[in-house]
Amino acid sequence: MKRITVLGATGSIGQSTLDLIARQPQAYDVVALTGGRNVVQLAKDAIALKADFAVTCFDECYDELAALLSGSGVAVAAGAEAVKEAALRPADWTMSAIVGAAGLVPGMAALSHGATLALANKESLVTAGPILLTEARAHNATILPVDSEHSAVFQALVGEDMSAVERIIITASGGAFRDWPIEKLATATLAEASRHPNWDMGQRITIDSASMFNKAMELIETKEFFGCTPDQIETVIHPESLIHALVGFCDGGIMAHVGPPDMRHAIGYALHWPSRGDVPVERLDLAKIGQFNFRAADSARYPALEIARHVMEEGGLTGAAFNAAKERALDAFVAGEIGFLDMARLVDATLNKMSAQGGLQNATISLDNVLDTDRLARIRAGELIATLG
Repeated sequence: MKRITVLGATGSIGQSTLDLIARQPQAYDVVALTGGRNVVQLAKDAIALKADFAVTCFDECYDELAALLSGSGVAVAAGAEAVKEAALRPADWTMSAIVGAAGLVPGMAALSHGATLALANKESLVTAGPILLTEARAHNATILPVDSEHSAVFQALVGEDMSAVERIIITASGGAFRDWPIEKLATATLAEASRHPNWDMGQRITIDSASMFNKAMELIETKEFFGCTPDQIETVIHPESLIHALVGFCDGGIMAHVGPPDMRHAIGYALHWPSRGDVPVERLDLAKIGQFNFRAADSARYPALEIARHVMEEGGLTGAAFNAAKERALDAFVAGEIGFLDMARLVDATLNKMSAQGGLQNATISLDNVLDTDRLARIRAGELIATLG
């Protein structure tokens, strides 16, 4: 029986993970589940899956969670330290699906088991890729990518030598505004940015898809996880979201990974790895699909992509500053403080300001430095918001 922990169990990735686990309850022992404010869902899942430990990251939600789980035998805790405690409990397989930089510390803690970390938290590699991978090696742990794009690359590389890889092509749906006239983007509303044409995801990742900040993050992740150079990484708009990534080799051949837009495929691949298990996703009818479409990713429409290339070239703590500024910009857009296009302007201005002050490119990448850079970048971005409003 495989011991499982799910960090971020109440989010979309966490719920898809629990869906797969619930289909084979006899195969899994659920060690811990963590979540946010949706304690009703967290308690329901903890009871249904007979979890040992349930944690809400918000201290103020403890009493409600404790009441919901009273008499169930499930231990209850709250707060950031409790989330870390959940990650430290021995497990064979941990899903890291906490959204944002908050997922870094518990993900790092989970590596101490020397087991498998299924990584859906983009921010971990973007902000601290080198130390995350070093920590995994130190504990002989395995990190498996769960982003659909990186899972696709990982699968395409099975049996291949990275030295033969010429290019990695990350596909993007283009988000909610892929067909909008570019001059209309300045007036895009929160509601419009929160509707994805292909995927059913949470609000924040859906907005990141509309701005392509999610794809910017994925470019940086690709560099960190697969050890390739920025000029080997490409992005292409693929409206159908059926080809998740392609890997091109030195002989001119390209290996593409094709599957339905359902995160349970990538989650299931990581859950059953190194084998493949049955996953309840749609089986594609290629004749019905008829064709795959591609178009160039326009940097004028999606300035986040160019910012990501700058981050990859600069290295050091630039990724940590980029992610923090991106999260602060998203907060400001959701709060109505800035417009849709202001998000990229805010991130770019924050990076420029912090780079000018020094200390990003050549700094030592340690967990403390990453967390400190995250804090400072949020402050700098906050100071700049008033200039864009």
